[in-house]
Amino acid sequence: MNHPRHDLDEVIHAPVRFSIVAVLAAAEKAEFAYVRDTVEVSDSVLSKQAATLEKAGYIKVTKGFVGKRPRTWLSLTARGREAFAAHCAALQAISESARASA
Repeated sequence: MNHPRHDLDEVIHAPVRFSIVAVLAAAEKAEFAYVRDTVEVSDSVLSKQAATLEKAGYIKVTKGFVGKRPRTWLSLTARGREAFAAHCAALQAISESARASA
């Protein structure tokens, strides 16, 4: 037996990280403040979760300037996109197996 839950990605599965990756999956890149506001977390929470995702190779963090103001952008890597797609497929499989057994 191989329940689809075994295919869930432990890095992405945490609700805040899942939300971050979902936001980034819809864009090429997103400004830190946009992701923070969309996911409704503080700067420190986003920084910590982004560091975890970056360490896993799922996101890329880019720093730069807009005029004289420092900015940080987050983007999903190819590996991150693959992991997110696989994680979503596992969630779908879990949902479908629950419906099928009901």
